Amino acid sequence: HFTWCRDIIARQTQHLTRLVDDLLDISRITRGKIELRMELVEVVDILERAVETARPLIDARRHELRVQLPHAPIQVKCDRFRLAQVVSNLLTNAAKYTDEGGQIHLSAERNGDEVSIRVGDTGHGLDPSVLPHLFDLFYQADQTLDRAGGGLGIGLSLVKRLVDLHGGTVQVFSEGRGQGSEFVICLPCLPALPTDAVGAAIASAPSQDGLCVLIVDDNRDAADSLAVLLDQAGHRVLTAYDGETALPVARAQRPQIALIDLGLPGADGYALALRLRQQTELPGLRLVALTGYGDPESRQCSRAAGFDAHLVKPVDIATLQCLFAKYRNRVAQA
Repeated sequence: HFTWCRDIIARQTQHLTRLVDDLLDISRITRGKIELRMELVEVVDILERAVETARPLIDARRHELRVQLPHAPIQVKCDRFRLAQVVSNLLTNAAKYTDEGGQIHLSAERNGDEVSIRVGDTGHGLDPSVLPHLFDLFYQADQTLDRAGGGLGIGLSLVKRLVDLHGGTVQVFSEGRGQGSEFVICLPCLPALPTDAVGAAIASAPSQDGLCVLIVDDNRDAADSLAVLLDQAGHRVLTAYDGETALPVARAQRPQIALIDLGLPGADGYALALRLRQQTELPGLRLVALTGYGDPESRQCSRAAGFDAHLVKPVDIATLQCLFAKYRNRVAQA
């Protein structure tokens, strides 16, 4: 009974926290107090962060999430955390209003000087009459007494206001009740890079050029969401949630690159790297450390353990693809 009570309290506290955060955000935007930290960001990084946030609910409701990444890098000037919040809000909404075992899709593509981010589902759908009001503050399309969604009608209003602050637009489409829905965010983006630029080298690789990548992270949500994105980019992905499991997987599958979280339970990432370096059947394995620590001492420790690269979380897909491209070039030259 203690565990049951604790889980209920944890869930309800988390839900209340989200509601309060949304109220505070709406208040800040209304009073002009919100500050956006604008920087150049790869759209793939936004999608990765959003998937990581929404993944627990998507998995809990046993939905199938399909992610379609752009074929070439797309950069936008934005507050990466706020824009990821926008997309995760839409993913969470899709998960809430789709019956268990449904399908959710997330995609991004360039359209001239804009990028379109789409979040769709096979869920409850919307009556055409509610579409003009859906982004109004405190408006709820589902007016039933049970209020199964459990919200205050703030989330979509927050989405629109944050998108507006980024100079973009958001629209919703639905063919009616039971027909699912799709939200489309359009944002200004930077011009496409020339085909011979570095960006072309890190575009999503076709499957025949993909690598075998092992992800080792005890945070299952982080590992699984990264695996989805790399899989969509054309790589064959293996996952392990601790060092003891990772070692036999590496021996059997012989990955070309291993992305290893340093803070693993039991034997940490440093110890796993040392053991992997001792495996004679893995001579060409490239080791990449994933960690929250980017100080010189941590980087020195990872080098001493045999890591080829040291990346600080959160890591965007574009950075990883750049490393993968360098690996392919070295293999080709060998």
